[in-house]
Amino acid sequence: MLSRRLLFCLFAAILLPRQTLAAPTPAQAAHQYTAGHQSELIKQFSDFLAISNVAADPAGLKRNADLLVDELKKRGADAQLLSIPGAPSVVYGRIDVPGAKHTIVFYAHYDGQPVTPSEWTVTPPFMPVLREVDGSQRIYARSAGDDKAAIFAQLIALDALRGAGIPLRANIRFVWEGEEEAGSPHLEEILTAHRDLVHGDVFLVCDGPVDQSGKQTVVFGARGDAHLEVTLYGPHHGLHSGHYGNWAPNPAMMLAQLLAGMKDESGHVLIPHFYDGIAPLSSLEKQALERAPVNDHMLMDAFWLGHIDGSGAHLLDLINQPSLNVNGISSGQTGPHAANVIPPTATADLDLRLVVGIDWQKQQERVVDYVQSSGYFVVASEPTREILLAHPRVARIVHDPASYNAVRTPMDLPIAQEVIHAVEAARGDVVLLPTMGGSVPLGAMERAAQTRTITVPIANYDDNQHAANENLRLENLWDGVETMASLLQME
Repeated sequence: MLSRRLLFCLFAAILLPRQTLAAPTPAQAAHQYTAGHQSELIKQFSDFLAISNVAADPAGLKRNADLLVDELKKRGADAQLLSIPGAPSVVYGRIDVPGAKHTIVFYAHYDGQPVTPSEWTVTPPFMPVLREVDGSQRIYARSAGDDKAAIFAQLIALDALRGAGIPLRANIRFVWEGEEEAGSPHLEEILTAHRDLVHGDVFLVCDGPVDQSGKQTVVFGARGDAHLEVTLYGPHHGLHSGHYGNWAPNPAMMLAQLLAGMKDESGHVLIPHFYDGIAPLSSLEKQALERAPVNDHMLMDAFWLGHIDGSGAHLLDLINQPSLNVNGISSGQTGPHAANVIPPTATADLDLRLVVGIDWQKQQERVVDYVQSSGYFVVASEPTREILLAHPRVARIVHDPASYNAVRTPMDLPIAQEVIHAVEAARGDVVLLPTMGGSVPLGAMERAAQTRTITVPIANYDDNQHAANENLRLENLWDGVETMASLLQME
């Protein structure tokens, strides 16, 4: 007969694994939940992606917002739309936890970039489809990666925690915006009007891609963004290039020359004072960059690049500098519609990415000053006949008011360390970055909600963000649910 001590040991050996399984971590609970519900979750995500969410379809944006309010209410949240006239609503959700010491706000956006359906070769933008790419399943649709994935992951993470009986420990807020892709022109106004609702200890900004290596990333800032549209003028109407070439100035050539003078062959911006005022990185931020993966050669191969800008600097180093990009140039016609004419105008859209220490309005002024120093008379509206005759070179420059500065949160703040630990609990070793390359209106959030911001993205880097055939690796979605579950359970 077995002794009582041996029986106790046998029972303990049997019961302990069961107790371990009965108390999973938030990430384990999320993994078990998504593994057991993949088919229905893919269907739910597809239905969400099928709803048009571009600015040109305000009714579609409203459908998205209404759906998300309903989804939050199904999960026990107090949900409503925060609205002002003339702007898509912010979806707001609130879950209070008795005795909680902190409030965590989850930000994402439900709107997407404009679409040109003819450019989508895999599927129309709002007809989600699954495809296998390099051995992994991807779902194709507008906003699959940017940014409906983050919203869906947060909703499913709530389900997973509830299903596993894991309680929330902090007050939770959800702030899901409807015009981020338009530059968030009304976000600060909406949040300020409801500051008592949206204030929290930290805004977790769930937007953007993870590191190109595939590792989970935690980012402590984002570049600012400013735009300028520059139009140069030639003849009043198109002129025969044979009769008037070499005589009538060609604005397309003038624009090419003007833009070429803004940067050298290595991509360094030559506009005077363009780099003035950059706030230096801290020693902790520099150490984080030194530890981060170097993905440059892999990316060159993926993007078919035979050379890169930067004079040998790595991508992550260059992201922490301001940049000037030509988004597009328009003048005359090409291809089968090309005509032998000197075009009347040429236009370029310039994208200025900013870092901490550089004001967006000042950076716009530096570009305008450069154009003036190049011999152009600058106007803000369409020039009259009298202006064009009075000045040999005229440039119309339109400033985009939906611009904002860069923001960076110190990595050594207590709340920053808590976020890092929560993400590491779900994903293991993570990449810490001072700044992400993309721009998010972090300043509007920090000012309006009187808080700090930290970005925790989940999308794959090669998701065709902002372009045709946008997609999301399903593995990124499932990993994202685990990450969101861990963050939702922060104390």
